[in-house]
Amino acid sequence: MRDLDVRLAVRSRLRREHQDDMDTRVVEEMGIWNGAVRVDLAVINGEFVGYEIKSARDTLARLPNQASLYNAVFDRVNLVAAEKHLDHAIGEMPEWWGMISARSDGGGVRLEVLRLAGTNPAIEPLQLARLLWRDEALAILDRCDAARGVRSGTREKIAARLAETLSLDELRRQVRQCLKVRGSWLREPVSNQRHVTVGSEA
Repeated sequence: MRDLDVRLAVRSRLRREHQDDMDTRVVEEMGIWNGAVRVDLAVINGEFVGYEIKSARDTLARLPNQASLYNAVFDRVNLVAAEKHLDHAIGEMPEWWGMISARSDGGGVRLEVLRLAGTNPAIEPLQLARLLWRDEALAILDRCDAARGVRSGTREKIAARLAETLSLDELRRQVRQCLKVRGSWLREPVSNQRHVTVGSEA
């Protein structure tokens, strides 16, 4: 069972779940932390949800580092893993992470939810603000009348101001809205999306 096999199964499930929801975007290989790490799939609607895939051919060596980065920005995270990984992962990952078993089934992949994802209790506002491109963050500050002093500043300075200015709930909402309207997937239903990536440079 390859990573691609699991990815296709997850993608298919997400499209079925959201095919009639024009407000949902499913993004593949989304870069966070300025591209330092990429989550396999992200769902953006009323929440920001990450899906990390570990097939039978993968190891869990990178997962602790990936988890620490995902935990800073996602509202919920789901680990989709081959059965051989799950006992170890359940003991190592935060209790609020969802756990989904992936196993070969008649030439395809069968997914089974073992634990529903809970709500992340410790989102980091600055890391969330850093998901935005410079012009996106500055536009939000302009609307809040809070851009004075940082308009010509670096992307990092603008992100810091944004994290200080908005409440966490409002920041989450603004970031989700920006991510949903970026690039070629604007107004595309999830059923029409293929391989789209949220860029990490601006």
